[in-house]
Amino acid sequence: MLRRQFLNRLWASGLGLVAGAGAWTSWDFLRPGEAKGFGGLIRTVPPEAVGDQSVVVVPAARAYLVRINGEIRALSQKCTHLGCRVPFCESSGQFECPCHGSVFNRAGEFRAGPAPRGMDEYPIEIGEDGLIYIDTGETVEGPPPGTETIDEPVTGPSCTEGGH
Repeated sequence: MLRRQFLNRLWASGLGLVAGAGAWTSWDFLRPGEAKGFGGLIRTVPPEAVGDQSVVVVPAARAYLVRINGEIRALSQKCTHLGCRVPFCESSGQFECPCHGSVFNRAGEFRAGPAPRGMDEYPIEIGEDGLIYIDTGETVEGPPPGTETIDEPVTGPSCTEGGH
């Protein structure tokens, strides 16, 4: 083998190794990974932290955890009317949209306003660590107007102006 052939093969082998390493690194970087944060599974609190009459705010999931008739649900904070964030009003015991006045009971069911349906929900699961996980990658459409699974009257004054 001539010296020139040896050096050509050495250079080709070196470039092949660099190309292989680049392809390997690019594949690791470009392949789709498991969603973390909003749009994936969000780790929250243990089930016992969600009381029968309480609302637990989960900012990372943009959701609320509520217990309705013994079942824990994750309600989206997004109003079904135009997407405003719907806070829970402690004094009235309802979710009240400050943008256009839609009102929802603690189960997320429509009570008043321009919203076309109740609050959307996210599926939940209890993980092996005993915590609630909210799947923000999937949305379950809220119930139609007229659905009323809980009988919780308004407990006090409204938090929004005009008070529905």
